[in-house]
Amino acid sequence: MDITVFKRHEIKYLVTAEQRRALENAFTEFMIPDEHGESTICNVYCDTPDFRLIRRSLEKPVYKEKFRIRSYGRVKEDGKIFMELKKKFDGIVYKRRISLSQNEAMAYIAGEAPLPENGQIGREIDYFVEHYGGLVPAMYICYDRTAYFCAEDSSLRVTFDKNILWRTDRVRLTSHPDGRQLLPAGCSLMEIKCGEAMPLWLVILLNTYGIRPVSFSKYGTAYKTMISERVSLAGSAASERGVYCA
Repeated sequence: MDITVFKRHEIKYLVTAEQRRALENAFTEFMIPDEHGESTICNVYCDTPDFRLIRRSLEKPVYKEKFRIRSYGRVKEDGKIFMELKKKFDGIVYKRRISLSQNEAMAYIAGEAPLPENGQIGREIDYFVEHYGGLVPAMYICYDRTAYFCAEDSSLRVTFDKNILWRTDRVRLTSHPDGRQLLPAGCSLMEIKCGEAMPLWLVILLNTYGIRPVSFSKYGTAYKTMISERVSLAGSAASERGVYCA
């Protein structure tokens, strides 16, 4: 059965290849690799045409929210995907998700068909989409994830995401998972997901290897890169016009 509701703390860290290797070696005593091993996770983030959702999220409000569809690997039009509504309030992440096919999800986002799910989570998604109005597939982000869960507490999970790629064209889960690199070579984004405080052994490991939490959003970082490049391009174009007009 698919888990449809999550409530947890999610703490992020940027780690080097050496730090990751040291942690994974230490994990053999406490953690169990996820049954799927390393998997490629593909996401389409939906937003308003003026990127209202991610712009507000980058302002770091107490409450923020995102809306995306996700697949595990590239899917066909009728392949299974997840539609997720992710909210964060006062440091706690709440996630609601339903499963449906890629073509059902795209038809819903385009306003051409209702959700096949009409339960509580479906109604929450309907309210969200109606509130913001005009949501469109805005950015594609994929990455290779390795996941672990704690042998003594399965609610404690640690994930490593590497080869994080993003693009603003071909924004569909049916497309090949490729794009531009978001992180420096050898760097991984580690996330610790837990219901309560993390165990002492994990705190000691983080301190031992000098690993500190960071504020990091894949979608937010890619968006800022995109805007920076647009501003730079506009500035170059203006400079060229000035030369020709002189």
